[in-house]
Amino acid sequence: MYSEDFERGRPRERNAEDVYSKPVRAGKRTYFFDVKATKGNNDYYLTITESKRRVEGDGSFIYDKHKIFLYKEDFEKFAEGLEEAIRYIRHDLLHDEPIRQYPGRDAEAPEETPSDQF
Repeated sequence: MYSEDFERGRPRERNAEDVYSKPVRAGKRTYFFDVKATKGNNDYYLTITESKRRVEGDGSFIYDKHKIFLYKEDFEKFAEGLEEAIRYIRHDLLHDEPIRQYPGRDAEAPEETPSDQF
């Protein structure tokens, strides 16, 4: 469960069991690919979360989050659409120029403390 669920004073109930999670840090954003089991643990789905940390006027940090729920019956069409859109950007818009890569967060910043992560 995300830490801000508790910070708001009301932990959210989840109807799913976390099975696997893969965070991907990309510049100022972190993407989470979370595999979840349904309540009866007889089916699986994927949530994709974009999290971006921003500074409030008082200097405190908040996280903007956007989430997509992807169900197994949509995996193939979603993957095809994503691949096609990326291929279009790379080939037709960028004319196969290299895409700027973000350095790993570990390479550019000192070790994070647990409170800095979420």
